[in-house]
Amino acid sequence: MSSDTAVSVMPKTRIPSNAEVLRTQRKERISLALRYLILGGVGLLMLYPLFWLLGASFKSNQEIFTTIWFLPRDLTRLLDFSAYYNGWMTRTEYTFATYFLNSFLIVIPRVIVTLISCTLVAYSFARFEYPGRKFLFSIMIGTMLLPPIVLRVPQYLMFKELGMIDSYWPLILPSAFAVDTFFTFLVVQFLRGTPRDMEEAAIIDGCNALQLLWHIVVPLLKPALISVALFQFIWTMNDFIGPLIYISTVEKYPVSLALKMSMDVSGEVEWANIIAISIVALLPSLTVFFLAQRYFIEGATSSGIKG
Repeated sequence: MSSDTAVSVMPKTRIPSNAEVLRTQRKERISLALRYLILGGVGLLMLYPLFWLLGASFKSNQEIFTTIWFLPRDLTRLLDFSAYYNGWMTRTEYTFATYFLNSFLIVIPRVIVTLISCTLVAYSFARFEYPGRKFLFSIMIGTMLLPPIVLRVPQYLMFKELGMIDSYWPLILPSAFAVDTFFTFLVVQFLRGTPRDMEEAAIIDGCNALQLLWHIVVPLLKPALISVALFQFIWTMNDFIGPLIYISTVEKYPVSLALKMSMDVSGEVEWANIIAISIVALLPSLTVFFLAQRYFIEGATSSGIKG
């Protein structure tokens, strides 16, 4: 077959015209605009309660319960921050500075002991072979199915016998023994997805188990550990039942109990003050979340080392 014949039988590639290219680009732009429009609408719908909460802190009681619009009718009230001042000062002898300090005295130690205990237990389950390991791991997973309310009475009786009632120990001490099994399971699954090459090289260089954990494993677990710290921080800041059961002295109240105490049933409740201080109470959790957002997403989606 001649070269001319061979060339003639080859399929010809059709080059789209300028009009077709412009039409395709127009469709892609319209599709992208619709996508962003829908996502923006859904985002505004989900964020509207927060906008309303912010606006309600500048409203009167009557306006709070008679309108769903987030801005007050009198826009000059947006310059009046008396609700934040009155809410912060409270009706007790303590300001919310005391209650925030109490919350941090619970949250920060609990986050630290949670990171330590969950890392040690997860490292044991993921990297060591010993009799009963699978059985113990299955028991740990089984405890995730227990509702927390089942443990309230025996835990209360135990801490009462230890003389720890009306202190922060009942809220911190259990986390030192890796009772937060969800966090342990999260770290185990992340650790199982990481390769052992660097660990084996470190063992050859003479590292023992603790040196291996600190210098090799913990840096690899950084996204998962930040996710654990973020979850524990937010959950502990928002915990109401635990402090309600174990703490009875007003001076030791965390923010969650102080907010409830602000709703004085014996008199008229100034809802703007309560809403204003509720917004302030949200700020630590929101700040920590946005600062750790990148690591949180990486820890929630990643199962090992990339690259």
